[in-house]
Amino acid sequence: MRRRNFFLTAILGFALTACGGNKQAAQQESENQASSDSIMETATVYFTDEITPESLVEIFEALGVEPSGNVAVKISTGESSKSNHLSPELIKNLVQKVNGTLVECNTAYEGNRNTAEAHRKAIAERGYDKIAKVDIMDEEGNLKIPVNDTTWIHYDIVGSHLPNYDFMINLAHFKGHQMGGFGGVLKNASIGVASADGKAYIHSAGVVDTPEHIWEHVDNQDGFLESMASAAQGVHNYFKQPGKNIVYINVMNNMSIDCDCNGQPAHPELLDMGIMASTDPVALDQACIDMVFNHENKDGDTAAPLIKRINDMHGLHTIDHAEKIGLGTKKYNLVKLNKK
Repeated sequence: MRRRNFFLTAILGFALTACGGNKQAAQQESENQASSDSIMETATVYFTDEITPESLVEIFEALGVEPSGNVAVKISTGESSKSNHLSPELIKNLVQKVNGTLVECNTAYEGNRNTAEAHRKAIAERGYDKIAKVDIMDEEGNLKIPVNDTTWIHYDIVGSHLPNYDFMINLAHFKGHQMGGFGGVLKNASIGVASADGKAYIHSAGVVDTPEHIWEHVDNQDGFLESMASAAQGVHNYFKQPGKNIVYINVMNNMSIDCDCNGQPAHPELLDMGIMASTDPVALDQACIDMVFNHENKDGDTAAPLIKRINDMHGLHTIDHAEKIGLGTKKYNLVKLNKK
């Protein structure tokens, strides 16, 4: 598109000059086109430094995307009561406002969420079932959906209940991750929406599609990260079909270096930052990364451990690859909702 616009602008400039036209008009046309291209390539990311039930609703509404049909709110239910998953109290107002169903899938490792029965018990212990309906989407099996990037995986394996939903709020907790470096909306769309079999398929970069042998095939780090980007794009495209839609929110609180899938996470050394939201998952995760990497460290509030975890696991590669395959852009405008 950019190349075609360039040639169109060049042709227009040549025609105006050859006909004795106004060179200033041609220059203005070129500048207008360049401005248009810039707008098309830049996403909007909203930010509030308040982390409250009310601010979560406010930032969702700022996106200007009206939910319709059956609404899925994708969260992580956390591996234990000590995990840093988003609390029911924080998300309740938003979930109930959109009449949403909390959705999850089972894990691919031994723990308290690797079967539907155990997972439902964990959900009740955390109190999620008290604020909304909860659907374990792979409780009745799998569904394969297409992916554009088949470098490692040839499809995404999700829960068979995914077609029950017309709209998804990808409501992620931004934090570190033991294998991916960090977890935000890209991880929540890929590993999070994947069934237990799908999680094994992504983690192994397409080698195995059942959890039994997953940990024998997790030595291809960049393949895993690229598979996450590919699967996230598959989910995004699924909800970009006619009659469907998806939006993305990252809550930047309790940012341990460990994921909510860790039942004994390291204590967060970075203080809470706020909430960000966008319709572009790449821009959103990039904006959160930028805020962490540009943080001015001080005693009791340092981003250094989280940055080290991200760098050690080559975590930024997920965002880079997601942009490369066309899922979104790393360029964004940050819109602050704070009234201060």
